[in-house]
Amino acid sequence: MEAFRGRSIISLRDMTVEDLRRIVRTASTVRSGDAGMFLAGRTIAVMFFEPSTRTRLSFESAVLKSGGQVFGFANPSSSSQSKGESFADTIRTITGYCDAMVIRHPVEGAARLASELASVPVINAGDGANQHPTQTFLDLFTIHEEFGSLDGLKIGLMGDLKYGRTVHSLALAMARFGAELTFISPHVLRMPDAYKEELAAAGTKFSEVQQPEEAGTGLDVLYVTRIQRERFGDPQEYESVAHCYRVTAETVASLGGRVRILHPLPRVDEIAEEVDQLPNAIYFRQAHNGVATRQALLGLVTGGLS
Repeated sequence: MEAFRGRSIISLRDMTVEDLRRIVRTASTVRSGDAGMFLAGRTIAVMFFEPSTRTRLSFESAVLKSGGQVFGFANPSSSSQSKGESFADTIRTITGYCDAMVIRHPVEGAARLASELASVPVINAGDGANQHPTQTFLDLFTIHEEFGSLDGLKIGLMGDLKYGRTVHSLALAMARFGAELTFISPHVLRMPDAYKEELAAAGTKFSEVQQPEEAGTGLDVLYVTRIQRERFGDPQEYESVAHCYRVTAETVASLGGRVRILHPLPRVDEIAEEVDQLPNAIYFRQAHNGVATRQALLGLVTGGLS
């Protein structure tokens, strides 16, 4: 039961199936209101070296709703990094001010480095185009809430699969539960070979198509992501794929009509607003689930929950 206490949460590769199930169960307990003020007396540092709305604010809300205190910054220009302080020295300093730290950084591997330097648990809130584990935890919670199980589902991942850290993490997680995956993207934004090789080695079934209509009518979930301008080094490459997808009510119908639509947000134009009114659209509930899920995670790593 102490498997999480004092533990950094950096990558889905570090998580077992039971770890993932436990986070989902604990989030359900928190949601029910039975967990109490389990972060009372604890202070959490929320350090964002890259812009965020949902992730940062849901972490801050999670701390406050659980009785803890929170501090940090939303932009590195407001920290001593703007004066030339190294990332390592920033981490070494702030680790002495808190009981856990949440970090988002544009450089892949930054959270792993922070966890090696810090004396408190570090939670990866997104590191470049690598992974975003806490988004995946709330995705799993949402899917479980919708279907009553995580096992054996058919999941379509659509959009920026090359740079999209949310889909990288979700693909690794759902593979643990025997999911069948369909990757939907333009050729230049395909799922990286390293992830496909890892999935294949684990025996996960997956296929690749370029249009959602090619996925057939069997999907349980269509997980849509935006094309991320900030990940492209070449503006012309971005423009060539920027508006290649748009999920409409017609798209939902072509997928069989029962598919659930998820999106990590923010949305640009890849999902038409008409879809918001369909029972298939659960992306705003998905975003709201971030609070209970992150409450659960913070409680587990600080020892406030067991």
